[in-house]
Amino acid sequence: MTKPKVYVIGVGMTKFTKPGSTGLDYPDMVKEAVTAALDDCKLKYSDVQQATVAYLYGGTCCGQRALYEIGMTGIPIYNINNACASGSSGVYLCKQILESGNADCVMACGFEKMMSGSLENMGSGPNDGRAMPVDKHLEVMADTFGLFPAPMTCQMFTNAALEHMKMYGTKREHFAKIGYKNHLHSVHNERSQFRKAYTLDEVINARKIYDFCGLLECSPTSDGAAAAILCSEKFLQAHPNLRDQAIEIIGMEVKTDFPSAFSEKSNIKMIGYDMVQKAAQDLFKKANMTPNDVQVIECHDCFASNELITYEAIGLCPPGKAGELIDRGDNTYGGKWVINPSGGLISKGHPIGATGVAQIFELSSQLRGRCGKRQVPNCKVAMQHNIGIGGAIVVGLYKMAKDSNNNTVSTGGLKSDAIFKEIQERAENEKEMVKGINTSFRIIVSDGKLTKNWTIDFKQDPPFIGESDGKVDVEITVKD
Repeated sequence: MTKPKVYVIGVGMTKFTKPGSTGLDYPDMVKEAVTAALDDCKLKYSDVQQATVAYLYGGTCCGQRALYEIGMTGIPIYNINNACASGSSGVYLCKQILESGNADCVMACGFEKMMSGSLENMGSGPNDGRAMPVDKHLEVMADTFGLFPAPMTCQMFTNAALEHMKMYGTKREHFAKIGYKNHLHSVHNERSQFRKAYTLDEVINARKIYDFCGLLECSPTSDGAAAAILCSEKFLQAHPNLRDQAIEIIGMEVKTDFPSAFSEKSNIKMIGYDMVQKAAQDLFKKANMTPNDVQVIECHDCFASNELITYEAIGLCPPGKAGELIDRGDNTYGGKWVINPSGGLISKGHPIGATGVAQIFELSSQLRGRCGKRQVPNCKVAMQHNIGIGGAIVVGLYKMAKDSNNNTVSTGGLKSDAIFKEIQERAENEKEMVKGINTSFRIIVSDGKLTKNWTIDFKQDPPFIGESDGKVDVEITVKD
């Protein structure tokens, strides 16, 4: 069964900053991001029917506290905590709400107000009487590399890098090249926490956090917020002025860990390789696409090591070949893909709850051609990768709605389907013929068993011909 289409129609985000440097609290940051997203699509908060708010650090109902600064309309607000994948998990839930028909306009936002220093634990510590969410992950690390007095997340991902180096001969410089690239990309991103380019030697020789991993290959702690407004096809039909800026969510997949994350005693598997691989495989299969169809990727580079390993997990190259991909320059401008044009988590910043939504902000901006000096040329399809240890992975594919073949008419089911196929082809090939028609029709066709609602909307450019239940000027019911 084909799922209803879902669109991103408005995006907004704050500048990501060093924790505590602006004096803003999380309701202030959320208000700024949400207001920008609403302004982007010329909607009011009262148009939003449900909302998700993602954050990792904070008490209960912080989402309500933040959104009450914008409006108190009584809508359902869901607070999301899914580790570093919280923001995009909220987007995925919004997508499901729209697909279910329970709403037509929803909002996903995320924020974080963090403390300076390294990320030490994921919501519960070793002394509060509860099991740590990542205790089984730490067991794998303890059994393979041991535990040391260094930030746990850095140990996890750097140990995976050390394992990759041992298995495939990957060089230390390959990881440094990712840090170098992402800092360079961020120079032209006005919302990035850091906007300074470094030499490769500076990245390699930066202060070490754990083993070879230096400061410039790690994402920082950050304050910030981001928001995205999503809508159904019905809502978009009722707001045709938004179609030119609407982003179609081609597909999204969410996975959690498989037994191999712990049973194989592999640090690469422990940080989520198999769930990422399965999510990406399912995503491309369902979309009838491959990585070769993608031009731009926002990848969860919490550490340079994770970005490198992700290249292989999502299918950009075979296992062990990420170093060669990097050496060819296939992860930056002029190469096969541009990965993290925003600067990624390493340089743009990583306010955890906001990260996944901020990736959608960047990808939407790239697809719309709004990125100025960091614009990826000929950008048609964008990919998102947002992972959380514990674990969760969200991957997504996006494209402009106006580039979508929205007018595809099925030629099976009713005898009259062929007529609508002919109308579609004539509208596409003889645009002058329909140029002066400024109306919309719905023709409800039934053979007694099957009913289809065909919409022909000449108000749109190009005209929309397809199944829809959006508002129209004229409605006709006929037998097949």
